[in-house]
Amino acid sequence: MAEPDLISPLLPKAGLSQPSDEPQFIVTVDDDRGSESLPQSTHQQPPNRSHNPNHRGSTTHFGIESPFGFLGVGGFDVPATATIDPFRNQTAMIEGVYECVKILICVPIAIARLLLFGLSLSVGYVVTKIALQGWKDKENPMPKWRCRLMWVTRLCARCILFAFGYHWIKRRGRPAPREMAPIVVSNHVSYIEPIFFFYELFPTIVAADSHDSIPFVGTIIRAMQVIYVNRFSPSSRKHAVNEIKRKASSGRFPRLLLFPEGTTTNGRLLISFQLGAFIPGYPIQPVVVRYPHVHFDQSWGNITLAKLMFRMFTQFHNFMEVEYLPVISPLENRKENAVHFAERTGRIIATALNVVQTSHSYGDSMLLAKASESKQENPTLYMVEMARVESTFHLSSLEAVDFLDTFLSMNPDSSGHVKVQDFCRVLRLTACCLSEKIFGFLDVEKKGKITFKQFLYGSAHVLKQPLFRQACEFSFSECHTGGNHYISEEEFGDSILQAISNLNHFDIHELFKLFDIDGDGRISKDDFTTCLRRNPLLIALFSPQLMLKNLLGSA
Repeated sequence: MAEPDLISPLLPKAGLSQPSDEPQFIVTVDDDRGSESLPQSTHQQPPNRSHNPNHRGSTTHFGIESPFGFLGVGGFDVPATATIDPFRNQTAMIEGVYECVKILICVPIAIARLLLFGLSLSVGYVVTKIALQGWKDKENPMPKWRCRLMWVTRLCARCILFAFGYHWIKRRGRPAPREMAPIVVSNHVSYIEPIFFFYELFPTIVAADSHDSIPFVGTIIRAMQVIYVNRFSPSSRKHAVNEIKRKASSGRFPRLLLFPEGTTTNGRLLISFQLGAFIPGYPIQPVVVRYPHVHFDQSWGNITLAKLMFRMFTQFHNFMEVEYLPVISPLENRKENAVHFAERTGRIIATALNVVQTSHSYGDSMLLAKASESKQENPTLYMVEMARVESTFHLSSLEAVDFLDTFLSMNPDSSGHVKVQDFCRVLRLTACCLSEKIFGFLDVEKKGKITFKQFLYGSAHVLKQPLFRQACEFSFSECHTGGNHYISEEEFGDSILQAISNLNHFDIHELFKLFDIDGDGRISKDDFTTCLRRNPLLIALFSPQLMLKNLLGSA
């Protein structure tokens, strides 16, 4: 693949149409065609002019000149915002006379249940400690006698379910033999499913590395020969996939259990799947879990663990249904990649649940939590269906949270909109033609205000351009003239004045402080590139130099 450089023109010559040599990410979701890409999650979108970050153009889709034309950035479209919240617990508040009376009646029962829960957890913990005592070879399967001892802990897990009000659990279908389906995947609604599967299957699970430090629970899941993963570390994810392959391929290990959604939802829909369970290419048995209810939603959404446990303890009975679906194998008549395998499995689970699958992901729960922490009136306005964003722009959830942090500092109103004045205040821009062009670039609906989704899509559209990194390097080299690899405030001001001529000393100083990340009174190359990665829209401040470079390259 050709690498753009600073010797070639930043824009193609007028009248020439160059075919793009950048990779195209095409995913089909029908059962008759494959895919060539392997992103991290399902629900990818086909490329088009608005969603392809490598699209070249110099005007927006409204015909207005783009302030980022020197990068080949044209306009972009923002998909309609989904109105459903996949993480919202429908009964987070205790409402109604029936619920209040029921809780009062069940308080004595709840005390007895709490004692049973504490006793079962304590016995299970002690037995697990005994089973793990002296066991050093964690790379190989747990010895038989230790597994037999863990049956006591598994029975304790069933007692815990009983304490939570799951006196009986309705099952449909049966677990397939381990040799037929070494991997089990399930939808994830509450903390109840891992307890149930621990009792029912005693599988090896894949869990976030933070779970190891949870009191009591961390010890018990270590006995399941858990595969820990840091979802934000590529090396950790790669190691986890290798471990899944290794343990799935050996009949000596227990079957593996994964929750491909990566987080809990309210069970009213299915969110996008991560690919860890599907990359190894082994047969999979999908399982669907339902919690039928009228007055009490048992999902672990926007409700604290303590409150959810209290509500469970104060119910007469909590309903749970588990359905084992037929085993799904990778298609043998062609090489089926992980994306297509995950799509096919997701459709089967969604059909069994009678729900739809959306492009939300764990990243949306992070955005929701960030918005809630900042006391936003409607935090759901800040979810963007991160699986689509990740596949379109290759933008990580952590980067999206950083963009949200910037957007929230602009003081959005109750409808989640930001006006140009607050936008310019946070980016240290003054009212001028360039700042209006930048804001207009984001304001795709031309309402005079922008949403977080527009801000994120526009920023990512600029950030992920092939020429963005080279543009940053060239802009830095043009700003510093003293040969000491740092930009002084005077040099910075001389450069910025070429784009915004009406800046005063105070305005320049405020912009300089934004770029001076470490606050040492000078801008290093690392400061410069870090600031532009956090605020990619500010690359427009160096458009005069970059446009001149394009003219020199074209000459």
